Amino acid sequence: MGEQSNELQTAIRAAHAAGAITLEKFGELTHLEIQPKDFKDFVTDVDKACEAAISSIITESFPEDSMLCEEGTVIKGSSGRTWIVDPLDGTLNFIHSFPVFSISIALKKHDDLLAGVVYQPVLKELFTAERGRGAYLNGKQIAISNRTEKESFLMGTGLPFKEYHYLESYINMLKEVIHDSAGIRRAGSAALDLAYTACGRFDGFWEYKLFPWDFAAGVLLVREAGGTVTDFSGDSDVFQRQSIIAGNNITHPLLLEKALKHFTQQTAVTARAK
Repeated sequence: MGEQSNELQTAIRAAHAAGAITLEKFGELTHLEIQPKDFKDFVTDVDKACEAAISSIITESFPEDSMLCEEGTVIKGSSGRTWIVDPLDGTLNFIHSFPVFSISIALKKHDDLLAGVVYQPVLKELFTAERGRGAYLNGKQIAISNRTEKESFLMGTGLPFKEYHYLESYINMLKEVIHDSAGIRRAGSAALDLAYTACGRFDGFWEYKLFPWDFAAGVLLVREAGGTVTDFSGDSDVFQRQSIIAGNNITHPLLLEKALKHFTQQTAVTARAK
């Protein structure tokens, strides 16, 4: 896979440190270590410990860089670069001892994603990518699915779980994707869903209402693996809206067509309401 940049090596070291913290507590959380964060949303002491470890490792190596982390760590640097971190993507899974969660770390400079890491500690699967250098799983280069027949597609998605104003749009799109695929999975970690799309386990992925820490590293993985990623309007600048469609040259257009059909009016209504 060639020589890794100092930035990617640092992200990998940070992901492994956070992964070790998750494995120490996995299956052993007490109710005192779980706090409500929002409606149907939770944070644990493990999320916070992982975020502290990641931010410490990265800021020590790159003190001039900014940081944007899910659990509140925000550092304003002077370099023009920002690390985007989800210290534990799939917290609800983790709370329930469901072994599907990940650590997601990405580096962005202005409009360009430079590096990304998604780490699944339970399986010890490390997905990595750097801009223009391909995507890898445990050091072996990966590529998106080359399937072209609808009857064989396995799609990943995320279900609305705390906001319901777009539920009808989502269900209508879901019905159509069910008809145009062999199966659909909702694993509970968007970062992993995108990593699985990058390595061809999923043929495509879509989710409405995500945040940068959910998808930044995964977007780079898919693109470096040869896939296409846009928002629900087809715009490649996915940081402007909170929606993601990822796939190959068959599944991405298929999902985009359905998103445009079912979400255009809904997103316009939502935008006017804000």
